[in-house]
Amino acid sequence: MATLTVPPMAVSPRDDAIQLYKAFKGLGCDKAAVIGILAHRDATQREYIRQEYRTMYSEDILKRLASELSGKLEIAVSLWMPDPAARDAAILKKGLTRNFIDLEAVTEIICTRTSSQLQAVTKTYHSTFGTQLDYDLKLQIFGDTQKILLACISKQRYEGMEVDREMAAKDAKALYKAGEKRLGTDEKVFVQIFSERSRAHLIAINTCYHDMYGRSLKKAVKKETSGLFETALLTILQCAENPAKYFAKMLYKSMKGLGTFDTRLIRVIVTRTEIDMQYIKAEYYKKYKKTLNDAVHSETSGHYRTFLLSLLGPNH
Repeated sequence: MATLTVPPMAVSPRDDAIQLYKAFKGLGCDKAAVIGILAHRDATQREYIRQEYRTMYSEDILKRLASELSGKLEIAVSLWMPDPAARDAAILKKGLTRNFIDLEAVTEIICTRTSSQLQAVTKTYHSTFGTQLDYDLKLQIFGDTQKILLACISKQRYEGMEVDREMAAKDAKALYKAGEKRLGTDEKVFVQIFSERSRAHLIAINTCYHDMYGRSLKKAVKKETSGLFETALLTILQCAENPAKYFAKMLYKSMKGLGTFDTRLIRVIVTRTEIDMQYIKAEYYKKYKKTLNDAVHSETSGHYRTFLLSLLGPNH
């Protein structure tokens, strides 16, 4: 369930483009007007606005927004504007660029998306940046982490709910033999199963593992792996079980302690608003006994705060 609120009556993209142009004109930008429009338009509407703006003013509104806005607000709005595949491709490209390396962001995008979403991202990445995603991954990421991420973007995973219980028990046994049963870990088996099996199947493996060996697969992963490889496996597992709970935890971590990790805060809110933010808000409140809106309100300020809270919808 999305939290995005759009006007009950459709607004013409042409009118939106005119209002945005007016907001950019004169001294200083009318940021409240920009937020009032863009934070309440879905991906299709935003694309129409972009097309209309280009037709009417011979200018890309993304470039105009980048020059009119600044700081965290500019980062958030620029990330919000594209469609999901283009946005994910942009996050991956930036995360794999030498001066901005952000392997946590790269791992999050690849390990939380479905197989069909990743196919769309891979295509968009190539058409936008003229280079293959797997090529860039190989340049910047190594070892088992590289293997799991490459496997995730190249393997076709079933996305339905049907599960072969016998196969799940076999997989649980294979993971036990590759990990806890032996000295050292056979990472190949973990890579294969975690990248090729559906979410429903991974949940079934987890149940079988617990029934057969008396501990959760999550505990086994933590015991047998480390670093970014461990993060990748745990992310895949957590998103199979409950994606909203995983993202609620990421949001909490981005605001915990001194200072705020705005890159992650922006990334999660912007990428989940049109997908499952209602569920994330519910999980956040359940676990941290505070609404996500209140947490964001206390950690942010100004127009940046207004924009994020607009995406999050009513405070409940």
